[in-house]
Amino acid sequence: MRKLEIYEPPMCCPTGVCGPAPDPALANLQENILRWKKEGIEVERIAINQAPQRFMANRAVVDLLTREGQEVLPLAILDGVVISKGKYPAYELVPLQIVR
Repeated sequence: MRKLEIYEPPMCCPTGVCGPAPDPALANLQENILRWKKEGIEVERIAINQAPQRFMANRAVVDLLTREGQEVLPLAILDGVVISKGKYPAYELVPLQIVR
C-alpha cells in the first residue's frame, strides 16, 4: 500500500478545521484525503505540536526543517519522497498508479 505522510505546523486541534474561520486549504485537504483513501493510499497527518517525536524520527523532515525552517511546513512525503513543501499537496500531485 502506498503511504502519504503530511507533516504539519502546530494545529489547534487534530484536524485543524475548527474555530470561527477554518482555513479553506484544510477543508480541501480533507476532501483530498478521502479521495486518496478511496484509491487505496494510506494517509497520515502529523502535527508538530501533537507528535514532535514523529518529526524527529524522520531524517528528511529534520534536515528540511533545519535548512529551511518551519516555512517548509506543511510537508508531504509520498512513499519516502518529498512531493510538496510549504503548502498542502494537491490531489493531482499524488500519482494513483504505481509506476514500474
